[in-house]
Amino acid sequence: MRQPGSPVIGLEIHVQVATESKLFCACSTDYIGAVPNTHVCPVCLGQPGSLPVINGRVVEYAVRTALALGARVGKSTRFHRKNYFYPDLPKAYQISQYDRPLAEGGALPIGEGENRKEIPITRLHLEEDAGKLVHSAADGRLGHSEYSLVDYNRGGVPLMEIVSEPEISTPAEAREYVATLRQLVRYLGVSDGDMEKGSLRVDANVSLTGADGKLGTKVEIKNMNSLRALERALDYEIARQADLIRKGESVRQETRHWDDGNGLTCGTRGKEEAHDYRYFPEPDLPALVLPDGFVEKQRDIMPEMPWILKERFVTDWGLSLQDAAVLTELPGLSRYVEDCVREGADPQRAANWIRTEVLRVLNEKRIGIEDFGVPAENLSPLLVKIDRGELSTTLAKTVFDRMVAEGLTALEALEKIGAPSGRLTGERLRNVIERVLEKESSAVEEIKSGKDPKGKKRGFLCGQIMREARGQADPEEVAKTLSRFLGC
Repeated sequence: MRQPGSPVIGLEIHVQVATESKLFCACSTDYIGAVPNTHVCPVCLGQPGSLPVINGRVVEYAVRTALALGARVGKSTRFHRKNYFYPDLPKAYQISQYDRPLAEGGALPIGEGENRKEIPITRLHLEEDAGKLVHSAADGRLGHSEYSLVDYNRGGVPLMEIVSEPEISTPAEAREYVATLRQLVRYLGVSDGDMEKGSLRVDANVSLTGADGKLGTKVEIKNMNSLRALERALDYEIARQADLIRKGESVRQETRHWDDGNGLTCGTRGKEEAHDYRYFPEPDLPALVLPDGFVEKQRDIMPEMPWILKERFVTDWGLSLQDAAVLTELPGLSRYVEDCVREGADPQRAANWIRTEVLRVLNEKRIGIEDFGVPAENLSPLLVKIDRGELSTTLAKTVFDRMVAEGLTALEALEKIGAPSGRLTGERLRNVIERVLEKESSAVEEIKSGKDPKGKKRGFLCGQIMREARGQADPEEVAKTLSRFLGC
């Protein structure tokens, strides 16, 4: 039984499916930056006589997502018309799914170890997106706008709506749930999950448990376009409802929008005023019956789940949870580190290098790992040389930068900068020391005459030797060999 006053959160997440064409027609889904109302046709505009045809790739992607969540995929499902009027909905109804969704049940794991928790899933269903209103106000919002324009390019883009059970207990859990789901759809390749672009949109339902342990009045929150905004909005709304209850006031069942600039939720309409959607079966679409073997075929091509991959990195490679979390955030990055290890690199060395040097370059160039110019088979030999003592970390970074700049292998980069391919020892190291001592004869005389009690001159000479050796010498060996040359 829940404690009185404890938050109860459920999330409804719309995931834009990464197909080239819309859910029921062949129009392009590449609407960002496109000329308004150019990616449209009679079908997605709902013109008389047009007939929708289901996009098979959308069904494949949705089934894969359902399987990853452990949901039950319905062999036979159907679409309904969800009727309501709004300017961005050209047909005055949305084709969605009602009482027979594509999949039901399942769960999404969040947390680690003792804090691991399974968030149950209610359903996953398919529906088409609406268009987009463009308001004339300077801030792009409806308030103070003199007029609004409608761009229907987004109308008909395929969406998966994934609804959780109200089993999320804190804003932090809600944030982790969304982050994990975003990671999952990226791993599956079914969506880019970009919240800023609207590819993943979150609505939250939140209430506080009453004194009798039952759910309190539910409030819906919209307009949260980042993980940080989601957590802040829930923190605010929980505190707002708790304050109302302390004052003896009632929480109103309503839809509220998150104002990120002012850090508060604003009431928009009461739920008692919400539309009756009057669902009824879509007459232009037959029941969606999955062929025999369809679900099994999708199961066979499923990748390893990111939470399993993260656990394997920790267990098999000995990586920290933090390292494993970073490396499994995106599928391309985890594949890259696995390829490095497969090519012979030490897992810890590869993880450290990718977290620092590789991600630094990706951030500077604002590119993904797929566009990175140094493939794993080229980076791995460089990391092996570091572990073998053939390259210092300092020189390796110089070599790496040249590899990135010119698309070279490690050996080619070493040749370009004129660096030796192995550690300087023995005769090669002595030759370097002799050259430095000859150049810095005054420092040598001061040391031999006892004018270097604090060892500053000796340290200076060691630094010059390491510089001349381009980092390709062991500092301890340099110090010992220098002492023999100086005789002290």
